[in-house]
Amino acid sequence: MAQNNIESTLHENRHFPPSESFCKNSALNHKKLDALYVKASEDYEAFWGDLAKQELDWIKPFSKTLDDSNAPFYKWFADGELNVSYNCLDRQLKDNANKTAIIFEGEPGDIQHITYQVLYEKVCVFANALKKQGIKKGDRVIIYMPMVTEAVVAMQACARIGAIHSVVFGGFSAEALKDRVEDTQAKLVITADGGHRGGKIIPLKNTADQALSKGCKSVETVIVFQRCNNDINMQDGRDIWWHDAEQEQSAECEPEPMNASDPLFLLYTSGSTGKPKGIQHSSAGYLLNAINTMRWVFDIQEKDVFWCTADVGWVTGHTYVAYGPLAVGATMIIYEGVPTVPDAGRFWDVCARHHVTIFYTAPTAIRALMKAGDEIPQRYDLSHLRLLGTVGEPINPEAWMWYHRVIGQERCPIVDTWWQTETGAHMIAPVPAVTVTKPGSCTRALPGIDAAVVNEQGEALGPNQGGFLVIRKPWPAMIQTIWGDDQRYKDTYWPYFDGKYYLAGDSARIDEEGYFWIMGRIDDVLNVSGHRLGTMEIESALVAHESVAEAAVVGKPHEVKGESVFAYVVLKGERPEGGVDEDMTNELRAWVAEQIGPIAKPDEIRYSDNLPKTRSGKIMRRLLRAIAKGEEITQDTSTLENEGILLQLQGKA
Repeated sequence: MAQNNIESTLHENRHFPPSESFCKNSALNHKKLDALYVKASEDYEAFWGDLAKQELDWIKPFSKTLDDSNAPFYKWFADGELNVSYNCLDRQLKDNANKTAIIFEGEPGDIQHITYQVLYEKVCVFANALKKQGIKKGDRVIIYMPMVTEAVVAMQACARIGAIHSVVFGGFSAEALKDRVEDTQAKLVITADGGHRGGKIIPLKNTADQALSKGCKSVETVIVFQRCNNDINMQDGRDIWWHDAEQEQSAECEPEPMNASDPLFLLYTSGSTGKPKGIQHSSAGYLLNAINTMRWVFDIQEKDVFWCTADVGWVTGHTYVAYGPLAVGATMIIYEGVPTVPDAGRFWDVCARHHVTIFYTAPTAIRALMKAGDEIPQRYDLSHLRLLGTVGEPINPEAWMWYHRVIGQERCPIVDTWWQTETGAHMIAPVPAVTVTKPGSCTRALPGIDAAVVNEQGEALGPNQGGFLVIRKPWPAMIQTIWGDDQRYKDTYWPYFDGKYYLAGDSARIDEEGYFWIMGRIDDVLNVSGHRLGTMEIESALVAHESVAEAAVVGKPHEVKGESVFAYVVLKGERPEGGVDEDMTNELRAWVAEQIGPIAKPDEIRYSDNLPKTRSGKIMRRLLRAIAKGEEITQDTSTLENEGILLQLQGKA
C-alpha cells in the first residue's frame, strides 16, 4: 500500500518538543494527559460518561453511556436530552455575554465584531423566522451560503429548533446542490444573493435557482441573505429576503429538547460508487468530541483568538467554526474569501491585525503560500501566534518545516490532525504541550480513541508495516449512519473484520515510537486540496457529456493540491491525433465544473481508444495510477484485454 509514501517519510526522524514557555501556560500537561489515557483504558464507558457530564449541559441527564446492542449503529447517552445551540450560546451569557464571539472579515475588507449576547439574539430571531416558515423538529434545511456570520447563525438556529441542517459548499454546482436537496427532501433552502470569493461575486442565488428548477419538489421556501447586492430573481410565493423573514421576530427562542442521538446535521461526502453519501451526526456525542478536542488539541484559553480557515461547507467548518469554538466560549475569526486576495499576504494580514493566536488551515493553503515566498509573511507581525494546526490531508515534511520556521518562527507547536467527516472530530493528533512532533506525522491517537493499523485479517501490524487504518472501539462523535441507507453505512465503514472495526479508508503505518503516518486512500476517493472527491462521481459527469463514451479517473500527486484529477477518456468519435485535443479538454473541464463544481475539474485528460480492462471487464485502476504518476509498469499485464493500449495510455502513440 502506497509504498512511495512510506519511502518518502520512512527516514523522517526530526523531533520538535514543545517550548518551555508553551508548556508553562498550557492547561493539559503530561500528568493530566496520562491520567486521561489511564482512565480511558481502565473503564472506557465511564471515561466518556464522566466527560459528557462535565462538558455538556443536559435538559434530562442520561443513565446509560453506550448502547451497543445494535452495532454498528451505536448510541451514546441515548436516554439523555439536551440542545446543542443552548450549549453553544445560552450558557455563555452568564460570564461571556460581552465577550467577542466572532470577528468577521469579508473579502472586500468589511469587519464586524459580534458578542455572545448579540450572536444569541441573532440566532433566536432567525430560529423564530424559520418556525414562522413552518420549519419544525426533524425537518431538513439546506444551507448554501458564502462564508459569512449568517451561515453560522443559520446552522445554530436549525440546531435550536431541532431542524436538521445540511450545508452545501458554496462552490458546488447546481447539479450537486439538486442532488443534496432531493436526497434530504429539504423543505427550505437558505442562500444568499452572492458571495465574495477570489475577487469575484459568486452568484449563489442564481445557482440555487438552477438547482431548484430541475425538480426539488420538497422545497417550499427559499430565504435569501443580501450580501453582494448583485441582480437576482425572487420567485413570488417561494423566495423571501432574510431581513424580511426576520421582521417582528422575538430575540428569545426556547431551545428544543433533543434526544442525544437525534441528528444534528447531514453532511454529504463523495463516495466511490458515484452517489454522494449523507453522513449523519448525532447531537450530544458530536458536540462532546468537538469540545474535548478544542481543549486537548488546541489548548484553547480565555484570551485566545482562534482561526480555522475552513468553509462551513466542510466538516472542519462545522466542528471548528460553527460548534466547537462557541461551545467553549472562544473568540474566533470568520473570513469570507481566499488567501490570495488582494495578494498572498491576506492570511498573514488577518492574523496580524486581529492578533490571532491559534491558526488552523490546510496543507494545500500552506504549500500555495509557501510558493509565494518567505518575504510575504515576514512583512507582518505574527508574534501573537502561539499554536499552528493543519487539517484535510497529510502534510509533507517540507511544507511542515516552512510552516514551523516562517509562520511559527520556531516557537509555535504544530498540531497535524487526522480525522474525517465521518469521525466528527480529531482522532489522531498531538497534544501541544506534551507531544514531541515529527514533520509529516499526526503522532498518536487521543484519549479514548482506539486507532490501529491492521492487515486484511484484522491483526495489528508491526512498526512501519503499511496496512488498514481502523478504529477498534466506538467513540461519541462517530457517524450514526448514511442518511436513508443503513446498508450502505455498514458496507462502507464496517465491511471487514466481522464488522467490529471502523474502516477509515486510509492506509497508514505506525513507527517505532508509536506515531501514525497516513499514507493515502485505499479506495477510489481522491483528496484534492483537502476535499474528498469520488472518482465515480467525476467519471459519471464525464460520461454524461455527449462526446464521451467512457472515462476513468485517478489521482496524481500534486505539489500544492496533494492530489490532482487525472482522467482517461474514450471519445465516441475518433481518438485525437497523439491523444491530445485542447479544445475538447477545455470543454470537458468546464462540463465537469458545471456538473459537480470547479474543484472536480480534471487537471489532465488523456485520450485513448479504450481503457485497460481485464478480460472480465474490470478496469485496471492500479495500472492507470502508475501511468498517471509516470512510473514504470511492473505489474502483470497479461490479463489485459488489449495490451497494445498501453502505449496510447502512456501518451507514446
